[in-house]
This record gives sequence, C-alpha cells and structure tokens, in this order.
Amino acid sequence: MRNNQAKSKRGVLLVNLGTPDEPTAKAVSRFLREFLSDPRVIDLPALPWRLFLNTVVLPIRSPRVAKKYHEIWGEEDSPLRTSTRQIAKKLTERLSIPVKVGMRYGNPSIVQALLELRQERVEHLVVLPLFPQYSSSTTASVFDAVTRAFKNCPALPHFKFIGDYHTNEGYIQALAEKVKSHWASNGRSQKLLITFHGLPKRYVKKGDVYEKQCQTTAALLAEALVLQTSDWELCYQSRFGKAQWLQPYTASVLTALPAQGIKSVDVISPGFPADCLETLEELCIQYRVLFEEAGGQVYRYIPALNEDDMHIDFLADLIRI
Repeated sequence: MRNNQAKSKRGVLLVNLGTPDEPTAKAVSRFLREFLSDPRVIDLPALPWRLFLNTVVLPIRSPRVAKKYHEIWGEEDSPLRTSTRQIAKKLTERLSIPVKVGMRYGNPSIVQALLELRQERVEHLVVLPLFPQYSSSTTASVFDAVTRAFKNCPALPHFKFIGDYHTNEGYIQALAEKVKSHWASNGRSQKLLITFHGLPKRYVKKGDVYEKQCQTTAALLAEALVLQTSDWELCYQSRFGKAQWLQPYTASVLTALPAQGIKSVDVISPGFPADCLETLEELCIQYRVLFEEAGGQVYRYIPALNEDDMHIDFLADLIRI
C-alpha cells in the first residue's frame, strides 16, 4: 500500500479568483456575469437579483470596470493571471510535480486545469485556493466548483483541500519581510494600513469566519514587525452596493488620517497573494488620490507577495504538508 502511494503521481490545482480575458466592456461583462451570479458571492434571491444584474449592474459597471482594467493591463495579459501563472511555474520547478492554474471565474477554468492534471495521470491532488483568509464567498465557492467538476470524472483522485493559511508562519514571515524590504528601500511612513477585501456584515452574522481571520493575520503581522498599536490599523476595501460591509472602510480611514496629523502611510493588502485590479487600480491609484486630496503627502503601496522567493517557499511547504 505504501509503495503504491509513493509511486502515484501528485499534482496541484492552484486557484485564484479570476480576471476578464481582455480589458473591454464585453469581456468584463462576461466575467462579472459569471462572478456575480455565484450565490456564494451574492446571497440574494436568485431571480430578482439576476434581473437587476443583467438590466442595471452589468450595463453600468462593465464599461467603468473595463476602463480600470485598461489602466493596469500588462503588455500581454492581466497582472493577476500573469502573476498566478508565474507562481505556478515556480512551484512546478520547486516541487517537481505539475501545478496547474484554474480561475474560479474566467479562464483558464478549474475544469480545464483538472482535465490537464488528469491527462498527466495525477492521482493525489492538492487544491490550493490563493485566499489566505477563508470566506464562504471565495474559498467555499472554489470547493463547490471543484466538487462539481469531479462529477464528470470516472475515477476520483485522492485530494486535499487547503481551506486557509491565515496563521501560517511562512506566510506571516513573507509578509513581514516584504514590509521590511519596502521600509529599507523607501523609508518608513507614520502609519501602516493593513487592508483586506471587504465582506457584507450579513455573511459574518451567518457564521463566516473571514473577519476573525483577517484580524488574526493583521495582529500576527504587526507582532512580527514589532509594531505598537498606534503604528498600524486594520481596514477593509472594495465595498460594493449599499449594504453594510466590514468596517472601518479603508477609504474613510485614509481621508481621516491627515486631519489627525498622519501625513504619510504605507499600505499592504495581505489577502491578495497576487497583485490585481483591487491593488493596482484601487489601492495604487484611487486611494492615493483620496489620501492626497485630504491633505496626505506620502502614500506608498507595498506590492503583493506575487512570485517572491519567500512566497514560493512557504507555498511549497504548505503543499508538502
């Protein structure tokens, strides 16, 4: 039994949220329709929500979001897809096993990635969603998609699903080293903002652990950096719609800081392992303007871990466990 298991081929399905195929209104609309039709993401009654989505949300938001994607799009592809593929490539080299990228929404799909792994005769599969903090709207949605894809498999692989890694020592140390390196090159600002993607409060009331895990990650990062309470602040970005989301909102914090005498800030978003629209456009462009218009003077975004060696090291260790 042990010998057969040792000889069986291992592989990794690396999952990220997804990205449009191109920075156009048509492609963005197609991506947003898939994303916002997921009941894990929008937990409203399906029929009225889809009517509102198709007649109001998509026609209005798609052109606006497409312009934002156009501002940050790379020469050949979106930063999210490019970085995720680079992470997968480095993990393949580090682990000497196939690592395939599947996007929860858009391309390459989870079904496509699983098919490629099956073609490589992978029998022991690790599913790693690149969501350090668990949420039903992200991690659980990936689990749903993977198990649906398995329904068409004549022989199921043995698989391990990594639900979160918000307290992983390698993850926290990689974040801390990223901040330290940034400070060594650029100097240290008066305040470090640790911002996470927001979530409607109703999800937490239903039992979602996302808020607690964000709080834990932020506290561990502050501890690793030996920060005092006044040196850092936890906040939440990317609010959508009129519902109450997790607070404080990053935008509100940034506009209030200059009046408190905080004229320089460093911003890091630990929930995004790869840079994307929310970091490169929202954090780097939108929020810089907000801070400077409120009287701020120095605004620095600390990039995501992306394909940094420490990031690859801890992900490889996580997969091996």
